[in-house]
Amino acid sequence: MRGRDEETGEFLGESRSQNRREALEILALGEQLVDLTPAQLARLPIPEDLLGHIESSKRITSHGARKRQLAFLAKQMRREEDSTLEAIRDALSANSETSRREVAIMHRIERWRERLLAEGDAALGELLEEYPQADRQQLRTLVRNARAEKARNKPPRAYREIYQVLRGLMLPAQVGGDVASDADEDFDEEEND
Repeated sequence: MRGRDEETGEFLGESRSQNRREALEILALGEQLVDLTPAQLARLPIPEDLLGHIESSKRITSHGARKRQLAFLAKQMRREEDSTLEAIRDALSANSETSRREVAIMHRIERWRERLLAEGDAALGELLEEYPQADRQQLRTLVRNARAEKARNKPPRAYREIYQVLRGLMLPAQVGGDVASDADEDFDEEEND
């Protein structure tokens, strides 16, 4: 109940502005959920009753009807406990962090591939310093084949295979944690470019 405490003069309960801000945050969360794929939704701790509302919101394409459905979804979400909504938010932020790291690693692999094709043995030497377990001969052969494919306008089979080999080298190291910070640094450098 809204009003003032007679003894202290302070307002009782939250202000209407605060309630509106919270409602808009929940509406934004609902819009995020509707934009996710079914596989992404399956990874989130969403109650079954909300999943039905999210699915029905996805099916609606008309602008006005979609807006009303999203408002209804937000209303249903406000009925959930705060802990449930926090768990959904936490899972969403963890997914976005994981995806950010994966993209950073992918870009790092692509940069190495381009360097190998452009610089040849110089880049290969640096790669072998960083990843001594790499097969020098295999990479040399793939680089040579990729250059030949490009020159003859053939499908880029070796070009793709270089990516797979580099991915196999870099992802096991990712588990160790050192490359995770390198990938973050690479990601930050890309944002600054």
